[in-house]
Amino acid sequence: MHRHGQDGILGTAYSDHDLVVFLEGAGITEPDAVLDDPRWVEWRDGPAHQFSAA
Repeated sequence: MHRHGQDGILGTAYSDHDLVVFLEGAGITEPDAVLDDPRWVEWRDGPAHQFSAA
């Protein structure tokens, strides 16, 4: 999340549902619409929508 000129991590998602919950908590009204938008979601350590056990 980027707010007041600073970046912050909302949390670690273990599913698309987790990510939607984080985005809703950040005030995004249609989180499913931004999952594949790199301006909103930065996928790390693997391809989009693929989650693995830590």
